[in-house]
Amino acid sequence: MIPVALDPARVPIALVGNGPLAARRLSQLREGGGDPLVYSPEPDAEFAALAGDRLVRALPFTAELDAVRVLFVMGLEPAVEKSLAELARSRGVLVNVEDVIPLCDFHSPSVVRRGDLLLTISTGGRSPTLASLVRQRLETLFPESWGDRIRVIAALRDRLRGEGASMSAVAKATKDLIAREGWLP
Repeated sequence: MIPVALDPARVPIALVGNGPLAARRLSQLREGGGDPLVYSPEPDAEFAALAGDRLVRALPFTAELDAVRVLFVMGLEPAVEKSLAELARSRGVLVNVEDVIPLCDFHSPSVVRRGDLLLTISTGGRSPTLASLVRQRLETLFPESWGDRIRVIAALRDRLRGEGASMSAVAKATKDLIAREGWLP
């Protein structure tokens, strides 16, 4: 596995599915700044409401898949998921079929988001339960206050870089700030 942080403003994403897993994934994509197209032939009421005007009540066709680079699939019949994954992959689209490792080009890590601080945990799809337990532990080690801390660190970095400081000077100042504030035990 190779970890990658994807910018959804630059990489078009689509989600195909239904049910609670699809709703959770859609929420996660939006928390990360994405606004994916959503396809679902027969969405339940909750998923349809969450998808809103991004919902297309059908499966995507080849031309629609050509417009995306990443496709998430979940909550469909296994044969439909497999067919959709194969079609997408034939179009050069990276595919993740939730909990079907042989159909995945990538796995979505468990995430702790604290403002611009993004901590991820992955077991390569082998143990989502372990990833969830580690995520819960990291949530306690890195409370919500880290969002503010990242803004303070970024402001320091921007100020120093604006003054012409070298990257090593910025790194030292950042380490000194973190140590002085006791942010990392």
